[in-house]
Amino acid sequence: MHILAGPAELGAWRAAQGEVAFVPTMGNLHAGHLRLVEEARRYAPAVIASIFVNPLQFGAGEDYERYPRTWENDCAKLAAAGCDALFAPAVEDMYPQPQTCFVAPPPLADELCGAYRPGHFRGVLTVVLKLFNLVRPQTALFGTKDYQQLALVRAMVEQFALPIAIVGVDTVRADDGLALSSRNGYLSAAERAEAPRLYQTLAVLAERLQAGERDFHRLEQDAAAALTGAGWKVDYVAVREAGTLAAARVQGGRFVVLAAAWLGSTRLIDNLETAGP
Repeated sequence: MHILAGPAELGAWRAAQGEVAFVPTMGNLHAGHLRLVEEARRYAPAVIASIFVNPLQFGAGEDYERYPRTWENDCAKLAAAGCDALFAPAVEDMYPQPQTCFVAPPPLADELCGAYRPGHFRGVLTVVLKLFNLVRPQTALFGTKDYQQLALVRAMVEQFALPIAIVGVDTVRADDGLALSSRNGYLSAAERAEAPRLYQTLAVLAERLQAGERDFHRLEQDAAAALTGAGWKVDYVAVREAGTLAAARVQGGRFVVLAAAWLGSTRLIDNLETAGP
């Protein structure tokens, strides 16, 4: 696996390739990331991943400084998964001067997670666009666990007419249902045992939608109360239209149920898509 430390090395590698598939990450890799790399092989003869902990998407008081950096393990995992190249720029490579130009996200970026992390998706879309311009992939793969991020990236690519196919890959879960996440490592043993409740709560909500219930506010309240009663601090539970994350409609065909909640000092997110009866 080629390790490309900066844009110049990336450019030289990229010039020697044809079509490439791209998996952007912030490192601290788990099986979910590796699934993206494995899937990427289906879309192009060359697969490149990136590791970059992007300061633009972290707000004041968030975990930028303590976000896990596990460089040697990440490199070994990517190589074993068949990744051809890893782009691992430093902050000064990505932002050689203060970033004063940003992608302005649509209103969706201020809802759900965006309501609790102001500016987060502006930082995400800005760095993703910059990575796309540097890597010039034909296909980019993202996990559906970050459902809102995926929807916003798709909107950006479509509206800027970027020649990139965006592929969403299903969430990888532990045996007990917990969505794999780099932040799961923050959980204590007791919190880790409790954490699957988030998925279980969403599964109950999805079952009620499948059974024909359409009082979305009541469904959201019940799910939030179930988490709060178990000691969670809930940011939101929401029922939305699948794909677009528009407000759910009673006659809607497919829904996605989403939640973000704190377990101790760790914020976890998850979602499930579901159809009506």
